[in-house]
Amino acid sequence: MDFDTPKDRRGTDCSKWDLMEPAFGVPTDEGLAMWIADMDFAPAPFLQNAVQGLLERGDYGYFCGLERYTQAIQWWMRTRHGWDVDTDAMFTTYGLGNGIAITLNALTSPGDEVITFTPVYHEFAIKIGKTGRVVKELPLVQDAGGLYRMDFDHYETLLSGRERLVMLCSPHNPAGRVWTREELRALAAFCEKHDLLLISDEIHMDLTYGGQTHLPMPVAAPEITDRLVMTTSASKTFNIAGARTGTISVLGETLREKFRAFFRGLDMQPNLFGVRLTEAAYTPEGAAWVDQLTAYLEGNYRLFEAGVNAIPGLKLMPMQGTYLSWVDFSGTGMERAEFSARVAERAKIAATPGHTLGTGGETFLRFNLGTQRAQVEAAVSRLQDAFSDLQ
Repeated sequence: MDFDTPKDRRGTDCSKWDLMEPAFGVPTDEGLAMWIADMDFAPAPFLQNAVQGLLERGDYGYFCGLERYTQAIQWWMRTRHGWDVDTDAMFTTYGLGNGIAITLNALTSPGDEVITFTPVYHEFAIKIGKTGRVVKELPLVQDAGGLYRMDFDHYETLLSGRERLVMLCSPHNPAGRVWTREELRALAAFCEKHDLLLISDEIHMDLTYGGQTHLPMPVAAPEITDRLVMTTSASKTFNIAGARTGTISVLGETLREKFRAFFRGLDMQPNLFGVRLTEAAYTPEGAAWVDQLTAYLEGNYRLFEAGVNAIPGLKLMPMQGTYLSWVDFSGTGMERAEFSARVAERAKIAATPGHTLGTGGETFLRFNLGTQRAQVEAAVSRLQDAFSDLQ
């Protein structure tokens, strides 16, 4: 697969590029879109073939054959991640944002507190608020190597007793942190101790770098199965978020029946295009493509890391996976408005503001490296120019 070939997405109703100017004031014709978690690569051939097959058949009516879809998911989880998931535990939703909202509505009550480890993917807080639940932030801490850690001793002092559920991002967005077995088991013990349900959002599970292994929560801590909800999708790995298809796996039978009773009332049915694209992705051909992709993304990270860390006052948090890079500007001594303006106005880069990802993100910006290497090189050059007075 050639990930270097440019793909111009401007003027295609692509949110990442066509909303860059209204959202950040970064001109579409000159700017670099490095915000929304969406990659700029051409679709993999097997995805194009799947869509072409639908076009050739020309049949967009009601459809069956969903067992092939759930079996493809089952095969992928078993062969890529060592997780044996029963197809009866799977529920298909309109993407994982929708799936998380459904889970909150199904398993918690309005006013319940929902724990997030911040800074974290901003949609967690948004979905919690939209469903009438209350965000309970537990701050991540950085260790001596600059990696985020969960501090459960500190968290014990912050609990109110009104918490009902924990939301985990694994691997972590925005920092690309791949949690260890020990960390995941410590989280499981924390949930058990405080009678908390756990949503483990593992949408970035396939995107890890050399030497790193993602562990699905039920593999790392099978003892938590009865209180665990897994959210997975091919959307981030294969850049098919527009298909709006995600999988909620509710593993414990008692919890599953409660979820099923709520889900049944929504009368949701899967999307034909999302189903067929997922089937095409979760194959040996798809696995080979992902191996090439992750190697390329790691190359982008190494380039960006070296370039950004060469700028006085900027520090990129070490990445272990994903294509989302978390850069700390606190060393510049600048207020958020100033360093953000330099990135948007001088460098003409649209990056996600860190403060929107919760407590602890105020001095950061998140940069999307899921693009051609030439774009990453251009971003490094622009950032170095924008902060050249700090040299």
